[in-house]
Amino acid sequence: MKIYLLSLAAGLLVGVIYGLLNVRSPAPPIIALLGLLGILAGEQAVPAARRLISGAPIDISWFRSHCVPHVFGELPGAKPQSADLPTETGMG
Repeated sequence: MKIYLLSLAAGLLVGVIYGLLNVRSPAPPIIALLGLLGILAGEQAVPAARRLISGAPIDISWFRSHCVPHVFGELPGAKPQSADLPTETGMG
């Protein structure tokens, strides 16, 4: 929860600075949200590529346990990883 509040506070601070400088935000809200969606999807490409390179399949259970929680709001590390899966933080 703390990270969400820090993120909100950082956003509010930047908004106040923009307001004081009388400038508009760099992107319309829908474009900014689509950019954030792209970032989330791109982050999931790295562990998927690592898994493919290691020769392990990408099945729906792996996708649900490793990608869906991150994209839809659960914090990374909330669930322990199984010992038989390749790590997402390193290749070795």
